[in-house]
Amino acid sequence: MSPHPSASVQQAREALAARLRDVRLDAGISKRELAVRCGWHESKSSRIESARTPPSDADIRAWCTACGADGQAPDLVAANRQSSEMHVEWRRLQRTGLRQLQESGADLYQRTRNFRVYTSDVIPGFLQTPGYATALLKSIASFRGTPDDVSEAVQARIRRNSVVREGDHRFAIVLEESVLRHRIGDAETMAGQLGHLLAAMTMPAVSLGVIPFAVQRTVWPMATFTVFDGARVHADSLDAASTHVQPSTVELYMKAFDRLAEGAVYGAAARAVITSALTALAD
Repeated sequence: MSPHPSASVQQAREALAARLRDVRLDAGISKRELAVRCGWHESKSSRIESARTPPSDADIRAWCTACGADGQAPDLVAANRQSSEMHVEWRRLQRTGLRQLQESGADLYQRTRNFRVYTSDVIPGFLQTPGYATALLKSIASFRGTPDDVSEAVQARIRRNSVVREGDHRFAIVLEESVLRHRIGDAETMAGQLGHLLAAMTMPAVSLGVIPFAVQRTVWPMATFTVFDGARVHADSLDAASTHVQPSTVELYMKAFDRLAEGAVYGAAARAVITSALTALAD
């Protein structure tokens, strides 16, 4: 099981403290010398290294400069900023229902200009029909035992997803073929959803690729994730939502997306895969 959110935060802080300690040791200087170079008391160095005192961004930059490791500062600052949100249990996020969770992401969606989306489980929220979203959110509410506000949550999702049609946004979306075959809702719901995908492919803002079952893989299927403007990643698992803002981690996800996208088919070939899944609904 995943740790409680507060435990996750503490673990992130301890991991950051250990990385700062390694930076100091690699520089071959003592806590006292570090304190002298940074202009603070030696006890502050000890408190930061023991994770008793969270460092500020300025503290981290000063630490790295004192150790001749300025190049490590961006990753460490990003790790510091995300420590309170990097791993939050769905139980906590959804305890007041699903509508609020849909609304909470609206500002981020409006700010983001370039989305990279990879899914291996369900149709991305951006492209879900109301029928598909209703079936999916009902199953989530039932499984997690959250308050039943599915109708309101679907409306909130549809409002949020207006970014696909409005404003200066671009969407690069890659789906596993299995996503097209998973039956979320009844056959009519799936037919409507797959038809909507075909229509979405004509949207100027959307690039939609499908990784066929038969393709020779260069990377394995992985958990669903979204990259926002090459600066932030949301990655989902069964029990938690993880946010990543460290440049090296974001770069890793972007590399994964690029490799996955290389194995996808687009245009007429993608439409053929979707149409095949649509036809199979009648079997």
